[in-house]
Amino acid sequence: MSEYYKLHRVREMAEGDEDFVAALAAAFIEEVPEDAERLRKSVPGGDFYETYQAAHKMKPTIDLFELGVLDALIEVQDWGKHEQEDKDVTAQLQTVLTAVDNAVNEIKADFGL
Repeated sequence: MSEYYKLHRVREMAEGDEDFVAALAAAFIEEVPEDAERLRKSVPGGDFYETYQAAHKMKPTIDLFELGVLDALIEVQDWGKHEQEDKDVTAQLQTVLTAVDNAVNEIKADFGL
């Protein structure tokens, strides 16, 4: 039983095709950590554009796998989009990065990736 992500919506989208579910899990492992690393660098570096691009790209996948951090990711995205220099999104970023790390490790174990 997965603790850090949920497959309900993934399976619904896959309509019972477990190979497709596995392919989506593999895509998650391939793409989301790269974007998380972009955030890990761009937020402390004050790179609003890079932050917005990475967070925006991650949103659909984070939502689909139901990591439970979509609101925090949107705050990070909006920080970048609106160049909110007076706002600190460090806590939200850490929430997102922790959730991604946990989900990646669990998906790797669950799918043998």
